[in-house]
Amino acid sequence: MSPIILNIILQSTLQTLEMVFASTAISVVIGLPLALFMITTGPGGLYHLPFAARIVGILVDALRAIPFIILLVILIPLTRFIAGTSLGTEAAIVPLSIAGIPYFARIAEVALREVDSGLIDAVKAMGGTRLTIIRSVLIPEALPSLVGSLTVTLITMVGASAMAGTIGAGGLGDLAIRYGYQRFNTTVMMDVVAVLIVMVFIIQICGNALARWLKH
Repeated sequence: MSPIILNIILQSTLQTLEMVFASTAISVVIGLPLALFMITTGPGGLYHLPFAARIVGILVDALRAIPFIILLVILIPLTRFIAGTSLGTEAAIVPLSIAGIPYFARIAEVALREVDSGLIDAVKAMGGTRLTIIRSVLIPEALPSLVGSLTVTLITMVGASAMAGTIGAGGLGDLAIRYGYQRFNTTVMMDVVAVLIVMVFIIQICGNALARWLKH
C-alpha cells in the first residue's frame, strides 16, 4: 500500500471517529432524557402522564422507522441550515444525531425498565422524592445496561457513518465509494472494511469491559 493511500485511510478513519463519537454524544445527551421521560410518565411510572409518554413514543418510533439513507436526503435542508453545508464530516453529524437519538432512547428505555421495582418502592417508602429516585436509583442501577446501550449505539453509528459517505460526508464510507468502488480498486475497499471491523471490535471490547467493571 502506498504512503499516500495509507495517509488517506488514516484521515478518513479520524473523520469517521469524529462523526461517530460526536453524533453518539448528542444521541445520549438527548436520548437519555427521552428514555427517562417515557419510563417515568408511562403506566406505573413516577409521573402519571400516559398520554404524553405515548406521544413521545410515537414520535420516537416514527423517526426510527425512516431508513437512514432516506433520512439523509430528507434532512439536507436542515443540515444546510445548521452546518452551513450538506457535505463533509460536520454536516453528516446532523442526520447521524437525529437518527441516533430515537435509537438510543428506545434501547436506553429497555435498560431502565430492567431496574428492580422493589428498589424504587423502598426509596419511596423512605420518603425519597421522584428526582431522588431517578438520580439515585434508576440511573445508577441501569448504568451497566446503559453502557451496553451506548456500545450498541456507537457500533450502529459506525455503520451509518459509512452509509453517509454516499452523499459526500467524508470518512471511510466516502473513501470506499470514491477510491474503491468508482475506481474499481478492490484493495482500498477491503482495507476500509478491515478498518471498520477493527473499529467495531475495539468499541465492543471496551464497552463490554466497562459494563463488567460497573457491575462489580
